[in-house]
Amino acid sequence: GFTTDLWAMPVQRPYNPNAKRIAELMQADLAKIGVKAEIKSFEWGEYRKRMQAGEHQMGMLGWTGDNGDPDNFMGVLLSCGSAREGGQNVAKWCDEGFTKLIDDAKQISDVEKRTVLYKQAQAVFHEQSPWVPIAHSLVSMPMSKKVSGYKVHPLGTHIFEGVDIAE
Repeated sequence: GFTTDLWAMPVQRPYNPNAKRIAELMQADLAKIGVKAEIKSFEWGEYRKRMQAGEHQMGMLGWTGDNGDPDNFMGVLLSCGSAREGGQNVAKWCDEGFTKLIDDAKQISDVEKRTVLYKQAQAVFHEQSPWVPIAHSLVSMPMSKKVSGYKVHPLGTHIFEGVDIAE
């Protein structure tokens, strides 16, 4: 076994509402295979700054896409260009083949051709596993029977055009 640090986010996020508890569960699982993980956390601004600088050994972060395009996830979080200090690729993982696939996909407007390239990029990600995805958040939206015409947006945006409230 070995010893490592496991950074837990100090804030609640939709994709990780209790990072400290998740870190404790991960710590227990790692101990089962002989890895001693010390949980660390910092103030949120400091946490993000140090993660982007690559100071962590293991850490937790997440992402909420805001436009639905695969590049908003793959390019921003996994490209070689984003692996620089201050970039969002906090794993500092860089695979030129992966980056070429997503860069090529960005240049194509044909959805089927883009999908082929993004699936190939996903296969590279899966094979190399620079991250271990642990969760995907669900969007819950409480609603009154008096409200009609509201549609839950897949990216969490609230659009009230066409919404009506009965008296």
